[in-house]
Amino acid sequence: EQRVEDQHQLYSILLMVLLFLSLLTTLTAWRLKVKQVRFLHETGLSMFYGGVMGVLIRYTSMPSETAIAYTFPINITNRTTPSTFYVQDNNITYAYKLSATYRNETPELPISELVDRVGFDPEVFFYVLLPPIIFYAGYDLRQKHFFSNFGSILMFAVIGTTISCFVIGGIMYAFVSKIQVINGFDFIDCLLFGAMISATDPVTVLAVFHDLHVDSKLYVLVFGESVLNDAVAIVLYRSILAYSPYSAEGVDTFNAAGFFRSVGVFLGIFLGSFAMHFTKLTRIGKYPLLETTIFAMMSYSTFLVAEAMKLTGIVAILFCGIIQSHYTHKNLSLESQKRTKQFFELLNFIAEKFIFSYMGLSVFVFPYHRWNIGFISFAFLAIFAGRLCNIYPLSFILNRVRQNKISCNLQHMMLFAGLRGAIAFALAIRNTSSESRQLMFTTTLMIVFATVIFNGGGTGQMLSLLKIR
Repeated sequence: EQRVEDQHQLYSILLMVLLFLSLLTTLTAWRLKVKQVRFLHETGLSMFYGGVMGVLIRYTSMPSETAIAYTFPINITNRTTPSTFYVQDNNITYAYKLSATYRNETPELPISELVDRVGFDPEVFFYVLLPPIIFYAGYDLRQKHFFSNFGSILMFAVIGTTISCFVIGGIMYAFVSKIQVINGFDFIDCLLFGAMISATDPVTVLAVFHDLHVDSKLYVLVFGESVLNDAVAIVLYRSILAYSPYSAEGVDTFNAAGFFRSVGVFLGIFLGSFAMHFTKLTRIGKYPLLETTIFAMMSYSTFLVAEAMKLTGIVAILFCGIIQSHYTHKNLSLESQKRTKQFFELLNFIAEKFIFSYMGLSVFVFPYHRWNIGFISFAFLAIFAGRLCNIYPLSFILNRVRQNKISCNLQHMMLFAGLRGAIAFALAIRNTSSESRQLMFTTTLMIVFATVIFNGGGTGQMLSLLKIR
């Protein structure tokens, strides 16, 4: 009973910390807007405050009295470490889930329970925080500009992200195999890293561009690519995982069956997700609360249905937001129209602050970081090369057929606006059970920090430099 009470208190403290960080970020953002300071955006503020709080939690919280390092003899006969370990004692079986594998550099024990509880749960991100952000992006979308540039957006999102994935994967494989050999890193791991880090961040881009009221064509190209390429990156990630079992016998050899299976997974998930959205609702305008409730639940169910069918909920709920805005919104009562707009705007704002505060906390409270300066430096070089091979060649091809050309200044801004963020972070932290995955996560976190703070904070100056209104 005491253990349950202690856990309840820990979760209360964690939520209180996150709410405090969100409130602090909101108040600071208000002062920056009043003073018209634009070199530091609120997403960067969230990460900064989260990092400071992570330092305080990591180094000031009291150690846990129950966190004792036990050693059990485990005989591993297969290639992989067991995901669940069972210990029997006095006719009671205890099940321990695998958290990570590490060698002599084991983190110091005992670890504070608060530090342990603060760890980021990617499922909370995917199922609670992300859907309202993506839905509101579609619901508040400038539809005319989006669909007039839809072909270009698809080109950048699908083909561009795929190019970026393989460019990054190839450069990182050259590093881990030729320049600095890292055991446990094969070509499939490099491609996985390329897929997760190719996802540019719509949260930061939306926030920065919306506040600055940028050129509508630039806004819709960067926003559309950011939202759709998140879905493409997730699908590429799953497709590479679908291929990886076929390469188990020889990681450096091509397997046709695994390749075509992964292509099938890619096409099935991406195309199927476009069909997962609902449109009109029955009018119940006399009961605005019920009308708004049904609207919200039906919209959220789109994401869940897509994920349950192993499709990508991001694409599904984005187009659900677009369709709901175009059809359903006009059939709601005036009070429900106002309520839904304000409700999803509020959810979007709060979820955004929670995400970046979580990311800032993770820098210091995640106990299994792997630091390799060479790998991290080459990763920055790789994402820049991948972005170059994406934006400029595809813009050149598109300008051959577009009447409204993508100018060089817009191309430069699209290159600069390739921020990495929450999707890359969530994909990286989903699996940190091996040393290679821990190195991927640490590298991803550093890239997210650098691009959000420097690229996000420098967006206003870059727009002025390139003379983009």
